Amino acid sequence: MSSLIKIFSRKLFTLMSIAGVAALMSSTVSAIGQSPEDITARVAPIGNVCISGEECEVSSAATVAANDGPRSGEAIYNQFCTACHSVGVAGAPKFGNAGDWAPRVAKGFDSMMTNAINGINAMPPLGTCTTCSDDEIKGAIEYMVDNSQ
Repeated sequence: MSSLIKIFSRKLFTLMSIAGVAALMSSTVSAIGQSPEDITARVAPIGNVCISGEECEVSSAATVAANDGPRSGEAIYNQFCTACHSVGVAGAPKFGNAGDWAPRVAKGFDSMMTNAINGINAMPPLGTCTTCSDDEIKGAIEYMVDNSQ
């Protein structure tokens, strides 16, 4: 009986190994069906480096943002803040949760503004919005606080 179990175990292991390889292959094959344009877009660099004194071929995101005018607090929240503040990543106060925001509001708006600009704990400076002006950061904080009372 024990030899029968060993044979069954080997066959099961072989089948599971084959299934694992097949799953790996299917995820690789799915990329094969993409057009060259899709692949180029997927692997395109996320930015360019410009050297001081040399002309850059691509305008910076800051210039583009400046040309569009100031963005609303809601727009900044939706684009840059929601990833952490919607679920409370690393202790971030959750949007809409008055209990999370109350201690921060108690410290005053200037404290929240300083923390948002300089970063605090796991939050990076400007909360990942490197193109945000101080006024846009202020608007995002006001939007989050106003909707978390």
